Amino acid sequence: MPFTLANPAHSMLEIKKSRFIGCVEPIGDRSAAQLRVAALKAEHPGAVHVCWALLAGGQSAAVDDGEPSGTAGLPMLNVLRHQELEGVLATVVRYFGGVKLGAGGLVRAYTDAVAQALLTADKLPLQRRVHLRCTVPYALEGLLRRHIATAGATELQVEHSNQVLFSFNLLDSEKTAFIAQLNEVCHGQLNWLNPVD
Repeated sequence: MPFTLANPAHSMLEIKKSRFIGCVEPIGDRSAAQLRVAALKAEHPGAVHVCWALLAGGQSAAVDDGEPSGTAGLPMLNVLRHQELEGVLATVVRYFGGVKLGAGGLVRAYTDAVAQALLTADKLPLQRRVHLRCTVPYALEGLLRRHIATAGATELQVEHSNQVLFSFNLLDSEKTAFIAQLNEVCHGQLNWLNPVD
């Protein structure tokens, strides 16, 4: 089962006079991750590298930020994968201490910085959501709105045409019972527009 994080978590390592400041935090897409990395670079102007890895479905990334290829971003990404995380950004800010660590030392340092931050992180099970679309006559709009709100659906969109079109997201685990309930209370006047099991 995939997990995400409740809040950011941090770590600090010193290896041969270099400081590695690690952070793991919930972030859902690449543009938000890039904004966060830009903010870290502004906060740490004396750092030589701000390496990062994002595990977020099709928007995942591994960035070495000037470190030798494959010694920072990819090892950090592998830690996130091993922990079965999704929608998580790992960053490590490095202040160079004057002693080169070599490729193996860099891989260990970046891996350890992320792994130690994850030791203090609160992991939450990531619950899969499904997208549902349906239409109802205008007379049932209020009834359907109440049921959708009670179910905790998100991203509700409503369009008015010949009928009222509802588009929303719901926890996958609640889908079957919710659909059966709506079919019953709408007495066959609800029409599902996407495949429903």
